[in-house]
Amino acid sequence: MANPEPTNHRKPSARAPEPREERPSGRVPVARGVFGHGQPQPQTARPEPTMGKRPRPATEGAILVTGICGRLGKLLARELHRTERVVGVDRRPFFDRPKDIEHHQIDMRRKKMKDIFRTRNIAAVVHLGVLHDPRRSERERHSWNIVGFQKLLDYMSQYEVPKLVVLSGANVYGPQPNNPQFLTEEAPLLGAQHFGAMRDLVELDMLAQGFFWKHPGTETVVLRPCHIVGRVHNAASNYLRLERPIMVMGFDPMIQVVHEKDVVRAIGLALRPGVRGIYNIRGPGEMPLSHLLRKAGGRPRVVPSFVARAALDQLWKLRLSSFPSEELDHLRYVCMVDDSRARTELGYEPQYSIDRILRDVRRLRYQAA
Repeated sequence: MANPEPTNHRKPSARAPEPREERPSGRVPVARGVFGHGQPQPQTARPEPTMGKRPRPATEGAILVTGICGRLGKLLARELHRTERVVGVDRRPFFDRPKDIEHHQIDMRRKKMKDIFRTRNIAAVVHLGVLHDPRRSERERHSWNIVGFQKLLDYMSQYEVPKLVVLSGANVYGPQPNNPQFLTEEAPLLGAQHFGAMRDLVELDMLAQGFFWKHPGTETVVLRPCHIVGRVHNAASNYLRLERPIMVMGFDPMIQVVHEKDVVRAIGLALRPGVRGIYNIRGPGEMPLSHLLRKAGGRPRVVPSFVARAALDQLWKLRLSSFPSEELDHLRYVCMVDDSRARTELGYEPQYSIDRILRDVRRLRYQAA
């Protein structure tokens, strides 16, 4: 597979390579007991860049998880805290927090965030604190997603944190009529062309790629999972829970979904020492949208595109739907990813089948009923 280097970013000018430094295996000692101690370490296909200073070795330290009170944050924290010291940051309360997890109920953009880096000996950061709500204003989303992430990167640079894992998403590629069947990590990020709410996620992904090159001593990992579903409340899961979901007449695209716990496992693999680069994450396979909806227990309604768009626009204005009409492209065009790099270099394999994934999706529908 191609080298795990960021795309869509200018590479630094060529320089004479320095001898590669041998690192102690405990440099970022994370997820050993939970995610498979003793498995072979992933091998990077290229030497890391040599410019810039190298941060301190981290033989001990905490894992900082932003957005820890979200569904994925809680799942990850409950796995990590068995073997690692976990520090969480989220504006929301963490009611069912395990006692040994440290939670700071603060805004990531405030100065108190700097105190956490200064006093907690942070060895790795997992950034899950991304605001996806399309009903929030563009200014609010940009302030939270971009300004907040830039501050986080500044603190990582200042305190020389050795590891960064950023959860992006395959939606940054964008559903396009001319997409290849499977998109690799080198594909252009076109997700914001027709859906403005994706602009922040694309920019965040690009900021992480820039940090990769500017701070080579930090092992930066960007994960791009396909549609994350399960017991989580997000657009993909909520759509699959509908009894009469809409399909666009003349379109039945192939769809990929991945269980939320498989994404948590991929994050754990990304936290291993030596892992750096961009990795697509997919689930157990692909399936036509119509088959996926029927397996989920839905009875799809097929309507013309202009009718679906007009109906969603009206329902959106009346706050009767959480789906903006711009998301219709996901019901028309393919946006599937090739995860060969993650399988080869991370040792990632999805553990949840389509049937098990949809069982968890349906469980919340029945509870709500």
